[in-house]
Formats: sequence, C-alpha cells, structure tokens
Amino acid sequence: MKFGGTSVGDVAAFERVFAVVSSQLDRHPVVVVSAMTKVTDALLAAFETAKKGDFAEAFLSLTPHFERHAEVSRHYLPEDGPNLFNAELDLARDELSDLLMRVTRRSLPLQMLKDAIQSYGEQLSSRLLTEVLKAKGVRAHHVDSRRLIVTDDEFGAAQPLVDGTNELVKLELEPLIGEGEVPIMGGFIAANRGGETTTLGRGGSDYSAALVAAALQASELQIWTDVTGVMTCDPRICNSARTIPVLSYEEAAELAYFGAKVLHPKTIKPAVDNAIPVRVCNTFEPNEIGTMVLTDSPEAENKIKSIAHKKNITILRISSARMLGSYGFMSRVFQVFEQFRTVIDVISTSEVSIALTLDNTADIDKIVPELERLGDVEVDPGYAVICVVGEGLRASTGLASSVFSTIKHVNVALISHGASSVNLTFVIKDEAAPDVIRKLHAEFF
Repeated sequence: MKFGGTSVGDVAAFERVFAVVSSQLDRHPVVVVSAMTKVTDALLAAFETAKKGDFAEAFLSLTPHFERHAEVSRHYLPEDGPNLFNAELDLARDELSDLLMRVTRRSLPLQMLKDAIQSYGEQLSSRLLTEVLKAKGVRAHHVDSRRLIVTDDEFGAAQPLVDGTNELVKLELEPLIGEGEVPIMGGFIAANRGGETTTLGRGGSDYSAALVAAALQASELQIWTDVTGVMTCDPRICNSARTIPVLSYEEAAELAYFGAKVLHPKTIKPAVDNAIPVRVCNTFEPNEIGTMVLTDSPEAENKIKSIAHKKNITILRISSARMLGSYGFMSRVFQVFEQFRTVIDVISTSEVSIALTLDNTADIDKIVPELERLGDVEVDPGYAVICVVGEGLRASTGLASSVFSTIKHVNVALISHGASSVNLTFVIKDEAAPDVIRKLHAEFF
C-alpha cells in the first residue's frame, strides 16, 4: 500500500490511513508513505534560500511544517508516556539545521545536500505514521528505506540497482511480515552503495512501492491517492467523467504522458513486469473501486478508454528543401533537442518539412537559432494536445472518422496516429480544448 501526500496531510488523513490499513491486516500489508502535503516543496524552497546565503530564513521557513507533524503527534500519542516521534522530530530539526548551514557554506556537493534535505519529508511522515498506528493497536514497525533501496550515484533521479534492492527487501521485510508486523517505510528516498541519501525523482514514492512489491512478489500494489483511479477525462472539464475499471500498462503510460497525472508509468513498471496488478484507490472514498492497471487489458466496447490532454503547447515547424530525399536530416534536428535536453511530444513529417510540439519552451530562444541552420523555422504557441486512448485503436475501422466528424467545427493543426496501437493524438488551439473534450466525451461515453 502506498499513500500519497494528501493521504497523510493532517489529523483526519492519518485516521483514514489507519482505517484502510487496519481493514486489510489479514493480507499482510507493507506501507510506503510520501511526505505530508507541501513538505517536500517547503524543503526544496529552504534549500534554495540557503543556497542564496540566508541560513536563518531557510531554517525558519520550516517551522510551520514541523508544527504540523507535532500537531498530529499531540493528537494521537500520549503526553504522559515516552513519545518516540517527538525525539525524532527534534533530531530532524538539528540535522536539517546542520545540512542547511552546509548548503550556505557549500561544504559538500549541492545535489547531494539537496537529496539529503528532501529526504526528511518521508523520514518524518513514515516515523509519525508508525507511531500513530502503534498507538491505535496496529503492530507497525518502521524501516528506513535507505537500508532497502540501493541506487546508483545519480543524485536527484537515482536509478535503483534491482538485484541488490531485491535481496535487502527480502532480508529486512520477510521476517517482519512473518511475525505479523506491518512494515512502514518512506517512499522516494534511497541510498547509494556508499550509504549516502539519494532520491528517485518524480513519482518516486510509487516507484519505491513498486520495487518493494516486485521484490516480495506481492499479490497487489495499491496506490492510495485523492482521486478514485484514472478517469475517462479530466473531471474539472467534464462533470460526467467516470472511473475506468481496467487499463493496460500501455494505456496507462500514454495517459500519464499526456496529462493524466495519477500514475507515472516508469514508477509502476517493476510491478507490471512481475505481473503484479496495480490498483489506484481513493483514501477519501475507500469503498469505491478504483482503476486496476494490468499488463494487458481487454478492448472497450467503443475502443476508447479515456481522453487526456496537455495545455500550453508550442508547435515548431522546420521546412527545408535539403530534406528532400536526403538522410541524416532528422538526426540533426533531434540532436538540437538533445543538446538542450528538451522533450518532443508529437511529431509529424512530410517530404520537406517537420512539425513537432514542445511542452517545455524554456530554451526555445537557443533552440530556434540552431534549427535555423537547417531550414526555415516557424514558432506557433497557444495549442493543446488531445490524446484519445484505448486498446485496439490503430486496428479499428472508422474510429478516426468518428473522432474527427464529432469535432468537424474545429481546425486540427497536427495529427499523430499509428505510432502506438493504443492512441490517436491531435493538436488544436488551446481555447478550443475544453469544448472538444466535452464533445468527444459525450459522443464516446
């Protein structure tokens, strides 16, 4: 069971987590927990403030977040007895003070210090949850994730070393589970072979949970969040959106990339590779059945499972007669984007031109002059990518016709179809996106 930040945001949230965990004790859960909401952002902001040389302000900015942890502790843990969590909180304050001072003085590599500072969100939430569950009668046992998940030295987005991780997870957790205890660990944090703290990057807590699930050959990986699974479209745009019962891993990956932020596909891959079902559940509505992600999933009756979208997209068009019948041209275009570490979302080509979309335009002023060496470049901002996802889309007769006839009043700037068997992607003006999504949802759902 992995619980996200909103699932451990305050006193009421901890009560909900207790209810969920205690209801499934017969299934021998292992609990992985994210930092409390806003704590990771606060730690990162403190790091940036310390980097500018203002240690006092950096440390002071964390006070409200220490207090949030203390408030939960006061509510659940007896004031007259020993309070292990308060001792941990005092220790964390001292250690963070020392780390932020080191940032100010630049006494260690900054990325290493950044990971160490970020790790305290999960360290504190997992220790607090352990003590709360124990106080409420659950045999919880805290395990430091840095003793289980081994990574390379890439601070900020470390890659797990799977064999070493599997060995340690089994060694540490199997005896605890055998004795009927519930292991509680922080997600997102790990350590390299030298024992230095590393972090797993975006969606890291899901990744931690999937690695542990794979190592233990769990019967199921549950991702507990604040929504009931993956929806047929963004419920903020269309109030008739509903939960999708089953998705294939490939469908989930496409949806995550194009804006459905519930799951990051990389993070659940260890579970999927080991044929462990992944269920997305809602802590606020624990009895609702969420989305199940499986290696494969049956086709929907109308072929479409969901409509995802991304806003604030820029189209780049590169035209050059030199491209006609020549090889290596595309390679040179891609090298420019590689040089500036910029991701391309959608691409469409003709004999003498390429159109592609960018989500991140931070380096566009540097990218365009490089591309102008290859041909004429046109920059066209203000678009949205719409992604229609479902198993068997590529092989479906007449489906593209149904999609585009439903939105025949809208100008489509770019289409990508056939690269994946599960998606049909097209690009339209930003302001048309909500109406297009509503029309498609009404037609297909």
